[in-house]
Amino acid sequence: MNGISCDACDATLLIDEDVRYIVKIEVFAAYDPLEITRGDLARDGETEMALLLETMKSMDPTELEDGVYRRFQVDLCPRCQKRYLKDPLRFGGEIGRESEGKGKG
Repeated sequence: MNGISCDACDATLLIDEDVRYIVKIEVFAAYDPLEITRGDLARDGETEMALLLETMKSMDPTELEDGVYRRFQVDLCPRCQKRYLKDPLRFGGEIGRESEGKGKG
């Protein structure tokens, strides 16, 4: 993810290769529209929110963030880009662990 080497195979980019490819992946919670019922309106939202916030205080911040949104960005050489396009889900395991967690936001 430094733009200098391929995150999958460590090939030097823009020196040994004419082009590099950037792959951006976003993982986020997809909330479908909810139907609000009378029971929902009767609930004590303030108490529920206070309990939720109290529970979250003891949770790992990274785990909390990952439950809502995570963004990855990796650099690939032309050879790895072709392999990625053939099977993106399988190829993801080949990308170096050092790129994980970088590029959050």
